[in-house]
Amino acid sequence: MSARTDEAFARRKIIGVNEETVTNVSSKDFPHHYTTSDQVEDPSWFLRKFQEGLEITFHEHKPFDTSFSLIGIDASIANAFRRIMIAEVPTLALEQVYIKNNTSIIHDEILAQRLGLVPLAGDPAFLEDLKPFKYVEPGQEGGSAPYWGNSIALELKVECMWQEKGKERARQGETDPKQLYNNSSIYAHQLEFVPSKEQTDRFPACFIKPVNPEILIAKMRPGQKIDILAFAVKGIGEDHAKFSPVATATYRMLPVIEITRPILGADADKFARCFNRGVITKSRVTEEEASREGSGYEGHEGEMKAVVSDPFKDTVSRECLRHPEFKGKVRLGRAMDHFIFKVESTGQFTSDEVFLESVRILKQKAKKMVVHLDNLVGPPKEKTGDVAQEQGSAMDTDG
Repeated sequence: MSARTDEAFARRKIIGVNEETVTNVSSKDFPHHYTTSDQVEDPSWFLRKFQEGLEITFHEHKPFDTSFSLIGIDASIANAFRRIMIAEVPTLALEQVYIKNNTSIIHDEILAQRLGLVPLAGDPAFLEDLKPFKYVEPGQEGGSAPYWGNSIALELKVECMWQEKGKERARQGETDPKQLYNNSSIYAHQLEFVPSKEQTDRFPACFIKPVNPEILIAKMRPGQKIDILAFAVKGIGEDHAKFSPVATATYRMLPVIEITRPILGADADKFARCFNRGVITKSRVTEEEASREGSGYEGHEGEMKAVVSDPFKDTVSRECLRHPEFKGKVRLGRAMDHFIFKVESTGQFTSDEVFLESVRILKQKAKKMVVHLDNLVGPPKEKTGDVAQEQGSAMDTDG
C-alpha cells in the first residue's frame, strides 16, 4: 500500500469537524473496514486481527471513578457497553417500605422515595444468589412475596429527644440542634440490616449497609418518631433509576488535531488560546526543520511554533476555525475507533466490576442471538468428527 493510500485510509477513520459542518459520520457496512475509492478489501472479520487492534489504556483508575480508552472497537459496541452499564447490571435498592410510625414533617411517600434512592452496598456473592422480586397490586397474579431468598430487610427506628440539660443550654443561647437534641438529623448509617436466620446461616459474612453513611434522610424535633421496616430487592436500571449501578457512564471519541501548515510567532500564542490549556504547546523550530525543503519552516530557525501536545484534553472546540489567519492550517476531527470512557460507580460495585459485568452481559446476549439464529435456520446437520473439529478450530481465529 502506497504512502498516499495509507494517508487516505487514515483519513477514512476520522470524523471531520469543520467550521459549519461535520463530515464522514455515516456508519460503515463492515465495522473496521475503512476502504478508499481505489482500494478493494475483503470485509471478512477475523478474531486475530481484532485482538491485534484492540487496546485498553487507563487514564484515571480509582475504585469508584475510572477513565479509560477503548481502542479498536465499533461505535455500536461502545454504545452497547454504555447502555448495559446504565440499565442492565443488577443491583440492590429499597423497593417496599412499611411505615409503622412517622410523625416527622416529611410525608410518608416522600420519605419512602428518599430511602429508595439511598445506594446500598453488600456482599456481591449474596447479591448474585438473590432471586428476582416482582411486586404486583393486591389481588393480581404473577408477583412474589418478600422472603429471605429475594429480599433484604432494613430497619429504621429513631426518636428525637432533648439532650440531657438541653433546656438549660437553650436558655444560655444555644441554637445548634445537634447540641440541643438527640437524633435531630437522621442519616443513612442509622438504617440497620436485619438478617433472617436463613440469611445468617447461608451468608455469615454478608453485611448490607448504605454506601455513604452521611446521606441525610430527615430532620426531626423532640417528640417526633420514625419507625420503618423496608425491603431491598435486586433490580436493573431499566426498571427504575435507583437500581442503576453508575452515577455516570459516558464515552467520547478521541479529538484529532492536525496542523497542516506552520503556525509561528504570535499566531502560535493565539492558536494555543483557542484550545484548553495543555492541548497546544510551543517549541522552537530546529535547524533540521528550517533546512528541510518543503517543511514550511525555511528561514524560521529559532522561532516558536505551535505543536499539538495533548489532544485528550480537548473538547473539540471550533474556535480556531473562526480566525482567518488559521484558515487552511489546521484540521479538526474525531477518531472513529477510539472511545474515552468515564465510569462513576454509585458504590455497590467498583467501576471496573461494573464494566466487566457489562462485558459479561453482552456476551450472554450474543450467545442468545446465536441460539435464535440457529433456530431460524433449522436443526444443525450431523457432522463427522473431523469436520466438526476443523470448524471448531476455525472459530478460534475467524468470526
